[in-house]
Amino acid sequence: MTTTPSSPIDLFASALHIHPDGDLRAAERRMTSSDSGAWQIATFHVETDADVHADHWEMHPAAEEAVCCLTGGVRVHFRPTEPGGSEDTVRLRAGTAVIVPRGRWHRLELDAPSDLMSITLRQGTRLEERTDPH
Repeated sequence: MTTTPSSPIDLFASALHIHPDGDLRAAERRMTSSDSGAWQIATFHVETDADVHADHWEMHPAAEEAVCCLTGGVRVHFRPTEPGGSEDTVRLRAGTAVIVPRGRWHRLELDAPSDLMSITLRQGTRLEERTDPH
């Protein structure tokens, strides 16, 4: 069998979806829940905190998430697990990543304009507006 090369995929315009049956396709990026059962690899160029929904907490109940900083710098904040607790923060510089545990509420803030990559299963993803003082 002869196969033809595929055309390049713009990772800043599309996401890669890895399906349980092994199919891998370029598809629309989804920042909210998806019932496709596919893992999503999404790459973003972000310039402001608004670009990373810094005013919202996010949580992925179905899987862990790799948050990867390709260029620039970002802080990943983890919501306290106990009432009255303080946020945990991981600072990422270019070329580093953090794994967000399944079901852990988190948010991002930028240190500089950045290129980020997110890898997770978006099924059941939830967003909640921050109610704590900024």
